Amino acid sequence: MGLLDSVLGSALGAMTGQAGGGQGGGALVQVLGSLLAGGQGGAGGGGLGALLQQFQQGGLGDVVQSWVGNGANLPISAEQLQSVLGSETIGNLAQQAGLSSGDLSGQLAQLLPQVVDKLTPHGQLPEGGSDLGSMLGGLLGGLTAR
Repeated sequence: MGLLDSVLGSALGAMTGQAGGGQGGGALVQVLGSLLAGGQGGAGGGGLGALLQQFQQGGLGDVVQSWVGNGANLPISAEQLQSVLGSETIGNLAQQAGLSSGDLSGQLAQLLPQVVDKLTPHGQLPEGGSDLGSMLGGLLGGLTAR
């Protein structure tokens, strides 16, 4: 759980330095957790692996592989993110976070590569993707209850 604490702490730290931090930051971390757990984004409960597969199917396999691999993370644009996840999903997640679709896409585009990189420190997906989703859910609940 130390790794997840560190990853979520980094995500929250990044949010406090951006517009929309504070309470919006907690909502963004919840959205991020939802994506990683497979609750939204078309991953259908498949966790991190299914989310990354969705990006690969959207033509961004080289980008997501850089996040998982040990080298530098390739950037993703808000438009690419919206294209892969779909406008409806981005709209639903934006509403959940209390942000506009454009703001959410931009902030997720900055955070998602960092978070995936930290969740895959040895260049491999963590085993037990569903357990990862459960742990993220528990941690996010604790963070947003503050």
